[in-house]
Amino acid sequence: MEKIAAVLEKIGLPFAYDHFAEGESPDPPFICYLIPNSDNFSADGRVYYKINEIHIELYTDCKDLSTEQKVEAVLDEHGIFYEKTEVWIESENLYEVLYTFEMEVN
Repeated sequence: MEKIAAVLEKIGLPFAYDHFAEGESPDPPFICYLIPNSDNFSADGRVYYKINEIHIELYTDCKDLSTEQKVEAVLDEHGIFYEKTEVWIESENLYEVLYTFEMEVN
């Protein structure tokens, strides 16, 4: 998790794992990130490479291309290949731009 935290710090937005505590959520834009799965590589009956799936969720109250470009520039700088999706969360009045990728665990 240290590696992903270093990447997120370079983006320069507030971030938390999974969610911010009740009442502590900052004003948008902000990021939540998750490690929901692994895609480990095995050899000889043991884990040879540990690989985590990473989700970076960028939340904004309006479509914010410059913030998305900032996130993508940092991911590109680290050589991270990502997929990107977007959804409007009506109950929260927020856009969620989701970046998904895999990262080797050191």
